[in-house]
Amino acid sequence: MPTLSASSLEQVTGRLLEAAGTPPAIADRVAQILVGSNLAGHDSHGVLRIPTYLDMIRRGSLLPAVTPQPLRETAATALVDARRGWGHYAAEWTMHLALRKARESGSCTVVLRECNHIGRLGEYAEQAARAGFLGVVIVGTGGRGRGGAAPLGGAERALGTNPYAFGVPTAQEPPFVIDFATTVVAEGKLQVARSKGMDLPEGLVLDTEGRPSTHTAAFYDGGSMLFMGGHKGYALSLFAALAGGLNGVFRPESWDLDGVMIQALDPRAFLSEGEYRGHVQAFLDGIKSVRRAHGSDEILYPGEPEARTRTTRLAHGIEVPDMIWDQLSTGATDLGLTLELGDPGPAGNDCRV
Repeated sequence: MPTLSASSLEQVTGRLLEAAGTPPAIADRVAQILVGSNLAGHDSHGVLRIPTYLDMIRRGSLLPAVTPQPLRETAATALVDARRGWGHYAAEWTMHLALRKARESGSCTVVLRECNHIGRLGEYAEQAARAGFLGVVIVGTGGRGRGGAAPLGGAERALGTNPYAFGVPTAQEPPFVIDFATTVVAEGKLQVARSKGMDLPEGLVLDTEGRPSTHTAAFYDGGSMLFMGGHKGYALSLFAALAGGLNGVFRPESWDLDGVMIQALDPRAFLSEGEYRGHVQAFLDGIKSVRRAHGSDEILYPGEPEARTRTTRLAHGIEVPDMIWDQLSTGATDLGLTLELGDPGPAGNDCRV
């Protein structure tokens, strides 16, 4: 399993995306977001996804050179057509739009249509938090045979993992960022386990007959994922799909809904930014100070584990499973490129393309 330096992996990713027809500026930003997921410890949404994206480009379901287009706007809302381009670029672009409108109106909600996979939602919630805003990102998918989860009591897929992310500015590093699927884990976590040849913990997936399984094959052969918290996760998943449906895209024949909602809220609509950040920090510090349970070394808030993992991986590199490295190498070859591992260093191997 090669360990690659983050900067090297980012450069290689950008070159692969460029070779697949992505304009350099977009390729560089998507590469930074993908490797940023690896740095945060969420390998499920990092470079592991590149082979799938390259296949989508070949099939024409991802148009690498297009950019988002607003279709309808008010002072505090917008409907944006992502035009089947890079979802990562569209989501970041849309959060910028939401932040700009929220500065003027206090809050803004933007809904995207025709949007491809946007990767780790926490990326865009953190984007809002670092700009001093509360950020919300929701992705909802549903329909006949869609996604990877069956409705509660059902035995066939009809809902996506339908994740949520929230970001809140703090007075100190890091900002508060939470990002979770409504299923017990994100589907990408199953991809990570499959890439490493590992079985799954109990309670994640069902096979095609609705029986519990610990094998990734049970899911990828047509099974389904379980919702976190049972009926609560199921209800949150339904809301995500209904919220995404504000984009106006509905296919009655298969009752499909598929959309992304991005929101930004300016604390300054209520009190000064410094006052709010101070309240947030004091509250989180209070939470971290409570008496610890037996066996617990420390209390963390969402955003801290990712920040620590980022520091570690910047210093020591990012492990890429052999299966994923082989897929990246094959993808490079198909694009007329060659991946080469360089000499190891303290921050991981260099990699050239």
